[in-house]
Amino acid sequence: MKSRFKRNAVVVTMALLVCAAAALNWKYTGQQAAGTAQTGQTTQTDQQGDGTKILGEAELVSGVEDDGVQEASAGAGDEEAVYTGSDYFASARLTRQQARDSAVSLLQEAAEQEGAGEAAATEASEGIAVLAGYTMKEAQIENLVTAKGYADCVAFMGDEGVSVVVATETGELTAEDVAKITDITVNETGYAASSVRIMAAN
Repeated sequence: MKSRFKRNAVVVTMALLVCAAAALNWKYTGQQAAGTAQTGQTTQTDQQGDGTKILGEAELVSGVEDDGVQEASAGAGDEEAVYTGSDYFASARLTRQQARDSAVSLLQEAAEQEGAGEAAATEASEGIAVLAGYTMKEAQIENLVTAKGYADCVAFMGDEGVSVVVATETGELTAEDVAKITDITVNETGYAASSVRIMAAN
């Protein structure tokens, strides 16, 4: 019963984190696509005058015309900064913390119910301790990864593994990057390297 409750609490927390990450990805991708479509539509309207969209004119979406003298719009730069910059990481951390707070609240409520026995209270406090341990290890991973020179990092830890999202200058991870981050994560969590997932924020 004890391990089942703990496992269920961790599964619920991980499901909330995955949903939050998917929602953030959808939100930022949607904003980027809407801004790009709006920039492309404005440029096409200015050139054609009739407001119709012509598919396949990628030069107009990026703000570069055939003669190559027009610079990329400032709006596109701002969108890229939001998508790849610290706003994504701050939002991910906030969402992760809100999910953890919700799980802790559920565990505390379960422990404080009138019919709950001492075993339920012990189980709930153990679940809270596990979540607190995840939070501490995630913070340590994030600090060590950024100490290695990466712009930003966010880690999501569960009982099955760890996911780490890293901001790099190029938006891609080399084999050396993956090795460094995997080493940090394995040392901090004690998980096997096969349980570590590393992604670049693009």
